[in-house]
Amino acid sequence: MSNAARAEPQAINPLTSLRFFAAMWVVSFHDWPNLAPVPPNVVAKGYLGVELFFVLSGFILSHVYLDSVANGGFRYLDFLRARLARIYPLHIATLVGIGGMALAALAAGRVIDPNILSWTSLPANLLLVQAWGFAPQAAWNHPSWSISAEWFAYLTFPLFAWLALKLRARPWIAVLGALAFLVWLYVVFEPLAGFPLTEATIRWGALRIVPCFAYGAALNLLWRASAAERSRAAVVGACFSGAAVLLAAQLMAPDAIIVALSGALIFCLACMTKAGANSGGGGLFVYLGEISYSIYMICVPWKLLFVNAVSPLLHVDKAHLPFVIWIIMFLGVIPLAAVSYHLIEHPARRWLRRWPGPRPAPATSVA
Repeated sequence: MSNAARAEPQAINPLTSLRFFAAMWVVSFHDWPNLAPVPPNVVAKGYLGVELFFVLSGFILSHVYLDSVANGGFRYLDFLRARLARIYPLHIATLVGIGGMALAALAAGRVIDPNILSWTSLPANLLLVQAWGFAPQAAWNHPSWSISAEWFAYLTFPLFAWLALKLRARPWIAVLGALAFLVWLYVVFEPLAGFPLTEATIRWGALRIVPCFAYGAALNLLWRASAAERSRAAVVGACFSGAAVLLAAQLMAPDAIIVALSGALIFCLACMTKAGANSGGGGLFVYLGEISYSIYMICVPWKLLFVNAVSPLLHVDKAHLPFVIWIIMFLGVIPLAAVSYHLIEHPARRWLRRWPGPRPAPATSVA
């Protein structure tokens, strides 16, 4: 790569921090059924934390790689190696962990969901194509379907970049076009498939990322083209859009509206960095954002282990855990994710990015 392509882009710390809240939104969605049967509306919309990750991914990958695509320094195979190093080691670790727990439970005479150890779904999971319609069951570590969708976006990134560069001089058209495409796809998909696109996982999960990724890339164009925002305006915009996301979720607004507002939040947070606000070296929430991928990937294995160990030990109903026990499960994923990040995710990523050949350009804060 050229020196310009190798140069590390400016870190966008507010977006890194946002990843933590997106991950915990998803965790709350998965964990709430073990506390009470009916979640608050904002928790019931927690599956849209995945959409937030997808929009972030489109924004940050454009931030990191779009210039190298424009100046001819982009190397596709190096890009894929960097992305695979980012997602694959922890994916395999959690897949093996789920398999080990399931086999141990079977050996102990426990009954498990037969789909967890779906051997016919294993090849698709190993190849990261389980969200492309190739996995017959939602098996192994089910949240990894979204990593399969991300892999689809990585493989097709040159197409997103080409379209973004075509619209680079007209960023508002790119944003409005991406939003129009998102709304159109949501409206058209549901009557054809029988379920909303935002609920797609192993069926049509790869399609689910496309409008969000395109929206994130378009927002990056607008961010690049905008003048440096005033710090106060950026902070006010971030607070307003963040509150709007939560209010829209609580009011059970259509998913397209919540995703659109999430994009506005991402844009305002990025503008805070452009204006020089909150662009320092890091902090607690930046660190929590760095471990958010581990939070997301281990939340279901941790929940299965915790519930099945604590329920018989304390003689409590799995579906109605006492609040104190539930909160231990809910927050316990954070320190475990920190261990996972430092022992598995981060060292494996660094090793894979160094070997073989030269190190590819870094991709900071990629969801």
